[in-house]
Amino acid sequence: MQWYVIHTKPRQEQRALENLQRQGFEAWLPMIELEKVRRGQLARVTEPMFSRYLFIHLDTVQTNWSPIRSTLGVSKLVSFGNTPAAVPDALIQALRDMPPLPRERMMNPGDEVQFVAGPLKGLRGIYQQHDGEARAMVLIELLSQPQSIQTELQALRPVVA
Repeated sequence: MQWYVIHTKPRQEQRALENLQRQGFEAWLPMIELEKVRRGQLARVTEPMFSRYLFIHLDTVQTNWSPIRSTLGVSKLVSFGNTPAAVPDALIQALRDMPPLPRERMMNPGDEVQFVAGPLKGLRGIYQQHDGEARAMVLIELLSQPQSIQTELQALRPVVA
């Protein structure tokens, strides 16, 4: 038995996983927890660690691979030429044994942020820290002096370079 990589259709990793498992295949989709802005709100989301990819455990001799291609959510079995891309068992085991990663935050101390709502809309500052679940501390320059202020997380967006 060997692990291989499945390339899924966009945002259909979970659908592909469920359909492969219904067909009796051993498949695995590693997930990660992140912070993202959804509908103007900062939200915790769990999404695939490797976007559009999941792993499948197949017997290279006995398994009929043909149903994989037509499985809902699956784009293709990743291959190099006519050879499917095998993944070492040690890598899969290391991913499975990995302790849960700390939730990846959308903003980290020192990041430049911009206010997208409220009376400071358009102003930029330096993100300092979370202050509870829904608030943040931001350093802004006001009247030529650095000022630390508290604000709603949803009022901030990271400045992308």
